[in-house]
Amino acid sequence: MNEPHFSDAPSEKHALAAPAPPAAPGGGQTSSRVACDEPLLGRVAAASRRQLGRSDIDVGLLGLGCWAIGGPLWQGEEAHGWGRVDDAQSIRAIHRALDLGVVLLDTADVYGAGHSESVLGRALEGRRQQVVIATKFGKTFNEFTHQLTGENASAHYVRQACEASLRRLRTDVIDLYQFHLNGHDPAHAAAVRETLEDLVQLGKIRHYGWSTDFPDGARVFAEGPHCAALQFQMNALDDAPAMVELCEQTGLLGINRGPLAMGLLTGKYRPGGQLGIDDVRGTKSPAWMKYFCDGRPNPRWLRRLEAVREILQLGGRTPVQGALAWFWARSPSVLPIPGFRTAAQVEENLGALRFGPLPPPAVTEIETLLGPDGEA
Repeated sequence: MNEPHFSDAPSEKHALAAPAPPAAPGGGQTSSRVACDEPLLGRVAAASRRQLGRSDIDVGLLGLGCWAIGGPLWQGEEAHGWGRVDDAQSIRAIHRALDLGVVLLDTADVYGAGHSESVLGRALEGRRQQVVIATKFGKTFNEFTHQLTGENASAHYVRQACEASLRRLRTDVIDLYQFHLNGHDPAHAAAVRETLEDLVQLGKIRHYGWSTDFPDGARVFAEGPHCAALQFQMNALDDAPAMVELCEQTGLLGINRGPLAMGLLTGKYRPGGQLGIDDVRGTKSPAWMKYFCDGRPNPRWLRRLEAVREILQLGGRTPVQGALAWFWARSPSVLPIPGFRTAAQVEENLGALRFGPLPPPAVTEIETLLGPDGEA
């Protein structure tokens, strides 16, 4: 079964408009931690920009995904969230990200049954012009029971969901509004696309995209004049060449959910530990959860990580920083959005910018080790 997508309005002229000096060169002498009073990463993030597809919105090299700060979400007894959250901690982390120059914040209405959007809206009060807000629609849920209830792609529902997201996010426009039904029939995708074009004309959204792993449907969306991005699963252990190629051909931005393989690429999860029942990776995880099994790292994916761990840590990088650096070497059309809970995690993520992309020989070696003829 294919994994569903659970992973944020400035006027375009305001988002991190100030010029900045170039990034510091990579190398082993650079610390992987970020001092709390150090402004360098903000300058690096502002200098290293990518465009939001065919728009003129700058989004930097690294966004952040807001699924983990949403809190619990269930489908029956299956966990689809990341457990309990501390909203004050989440807001501090978002503020730290903004201080360091993060532009793109990606959430969804279903994350925490609306809670992620609400927390993000609170965190952005007074700072809305600094960010690009991306959110998603298509999954229905009960905000009070935190239960998933189904799917809906009708024009009426899409308009209704958009208004609800605008309210929770405390904004009057969404910069990137993404369809969240991964396997939606491509034959019916054009109708959804036209509804989104209508929302652009109404001034409710600036651009739209689709969170999908399937190129056939994505091509239908790509024909829309205000389509700017495709979001898909991809990381150093689990490439998505067909989707990357489509983004390169169409000029769309590939926003990459799961860039750390649901946390596996942090390197901190070992076979002996076990995650709880309210964690999407835990003992009540859904069938599509491939990186973890019964609350523990899946041995197959753990072997793949161990095969490339040393390469990811080149030059003094942490495994997280090496995993993010892989994207910048992989294609100029992709942008990873690692999740976070704390300011320290935000700092480690942004610390990857100090080192720059992985060297091309390292990327080739990873491909060799993990490819069809590799050992992992």
